[in-house]
Amino acid sequence: MQVKHVHYSTIEAKEPEEKGTKDTTIRWLITKEDGARNFAMRMFEIKEGGYTPYHRHDWEHEVFVLEGKGILVVDGVENELNEGDVVFIPPNVPHQFKNPSKRNLRFLCLIPYKD
Repeated sequence: MQVKHVHYSTIEAKEPEEKGTKDTTIRWLITKEDGARNFAMRMFEIKEGGYTPYHRHDWEHEVFVLEGKGILVVDGVENELNEGDVVFIPPNVPHQFKNPSKRNLRFLCLIPYKD
Protein backbone atom coordinates (compact mmCIF):
# COMPACT_ATOMS: atom_id res chain seq x y z
CA MET A 1 0.00 0.00 0.00
CA GLN A 2 1.28 3.43 -0.95
CA VAL A 3 1.37 6.40 1.41
CA LYS A 4 -0.30 9.53 0.07
CA HIS A 5 1.43 12.82 0.89
CA VAL A 6 0.32 15.87 -1.09
CA HIS A 7 -0.58 19.50 -0.46
CA TYR A 8 -4.36 19.96 -0.40
CA SER A 9 -4.16 22.64 -3.09
CA THR A 10 -3.05 20.02 -5.64
CA ILE A 11 -6.44 18.31 -5.32
CA GLU A 12 -9.12 19.79 -7.57
CA ALA A 13 -11.84 21.86 -5.90
CA LYS A 14 -15.18 20.81 -7.39
CA GLU A 15 -18.79 21.80 -6.95
CA PRO A 16 -20.57 19.30 -4.69
CA GLU A 17 -22.90 16.87 -6.47
CA GLU A 18 -25.79 17.67 -4.13
CA LYS A 19 -28.27 20.20 -5.46
CA GLY A 20 -28.93 23.31 -3.38
CA THR A 21 -25.39 24.51 -2.77
CA LYS A 22 -24.22 28.06 -3.37
CA ASP A 23 -20.60 29.23 -3.60
CA THR A 24 -19.33 25.96 -2.12
CA THR A 25 -16.49 23.70 -3.24
CA ILE A 26 -15.34 20.28 -2.11
CA ARG A 27 -11.93 18.59 -2.33
CA TRP A 28 -11.89 14.82 -1.85
CA LEU A 29 -8.59 14.64 0.07
CA ILE A 30 -8.51 10.94 0.95
CA THR A 31 -10.71 8.33 -0.73
CA LYS A 32 -10.95 4.63 -1.56
CA GLU A 33 -8.70 5.34 -4.53
CA ASP A 34 -5.96 6.14 -1.99
CA GLY A 35 -6.54 2.86 -0.16
CA ALA A 36 -8.77 4.29 2.59
CA ARG A 37 -11.20 1.48 3.37
CA ASN A 38 -13.35 3.03 6.10
CA PHE A 39 -13.57 6.82 5.79
CA ALA A 40 -13.28 9.60 3.23
CA MET A 41 -11.72 12.95 4.17
CA ARG A 42 -13.13 15.99 2.40
CA MET A 43 -12.44 19.71 2.62
CA PHE A 44 -15.27 22.15 2.04
CA GLU A 45 -14.83 25.84 1.33
CA ILE A 46 -17.83 28.13 1.46
CA LYS A 47 -17.49 31.70 0.23
CA GLU A 48 -19.30 34.71 1.67
CA GLY A 49 -23.05 34.19 1.36
CA GLY A 50 -22.62 30.54 0.39
CA TYR A 51 -24.17 27.43 1.87
CA THR A 52 -24.68 23.70 1.60
CA PRO A 53 -28.19 22.28 1.17
CA TYR A 54 -30.35 21.65 4.22
CA HIS A 55 -30.32 17.87 4.10
CA ARG A 56 -29.98 14.57 5.96
CA HIS A 57 -28.54 11.15 5.15
CA ASP A 58 -27.86 7.74 6.60
CA TRP A 59 -24.25 8.36 7.65
CA GLU A 60 -22.52 10.42 10.30
CA HIS A 61 -20.19 13.41 9.79
CA GLU A 62 -17.11 14.38 11.74
CA VAL A 63 -16.25 18.04 11.10
CA PHE A 64 -13.29 20.24 12.09
CA VAL A 65 -13.43 23.96 11.27
CA LEU A 66 -10.07 25.08 9.87
CA GLU A 67 -10.76 28.70 9.03
CA GLY A 68 -13.44 31.34 9.20
CA LYS A 69 -16.79 31.67 10.91
CA GLY A 70 -20.13 30.30 9.91
CA ILE A 71 -23.44 28.87 10.97
CA LEU A 72 -24.38 25.24 11.43
CA VAL A 73 -28.12 24.68 11.15
CA VAL A 74 -29.27 21.54 13.00
CA ASP A 75 -32.95 20.63 13.12
CA GLY A 76 -33.73 24.21 12.07
CA VAL A 77 -31.69 25.79 14.91
CA GLU A 78 -28.70 28.01 14.03
CA ASN A 79 -25.42 27.43 15.89
CA GLU A 80 -22.33 29.64 15.53
CA LEU A 81 -19.23 27.98 14.05
CA ASN A 82 -15.70 29.23 14.74
CA GLU A 83 -12.16 28.21 13.85
CA GLY A 84 -11.15 25.15 15.84
CA ASP A 85 -14.70 23.94 16.45
CA VAL A 86 -15.39 20.22 16.30
CA VAL A 87 -18.82 18.95 15.24
CA PHE A 88 -20.33 15.46 15.22
CA ILE A 89 -23.53 15.08 13.19
CA PRO A 90 -25.27 11.72 13.74
CA PRO A 91 -27.03 9.90 10.90
CA ASN A 92 -30.39 11.27 9.72
CA VAL A 93 -30.08 14.62 11.52
CA PRO A 94 -31.10 17.53 9.24
CA HIS A 95 -28.19 19.97 8.87
CA GLN A 96 -26.72 22.78 6.77
CA PHE A 97 -23.55 24.89 6.76
CA LYS A 98 -23.78 28.61 5.92
CA ASN A 99 -21.25 31.39 5.65
CA PRO A 100 -22.66 34.87 6.37
CA SER A 101 -19.16 36.28 7.08
CA LYS A 102 -16.81 38.07 4.69
CA ARG A 103 -14.08 35.46 5.19
CA ASN A 104 -14.19 32.00 3.59
CA LEU A 105 -15.37 29.17 5.82
CA ARG A 106 -13.16 26.11 5.41
CA PHE A 107 -13.63 22.78 7.20
CA LEU A 108 -12.67 19.13 7.05
CA CYS A 109 -15.51 16.64 6.92
CA LEU A 110 -14.98 12.91 7.37
CA ILE A 111 -17.63 10.40 6.42
CA PRO A 112 -17.73 6.61 6.54
CA TYR A 113 -18.13 4.64 3.36
CA LYS A 114 -21.56 3.12 2.90
CA ASP A 115 -21.55 -0.66 2.75
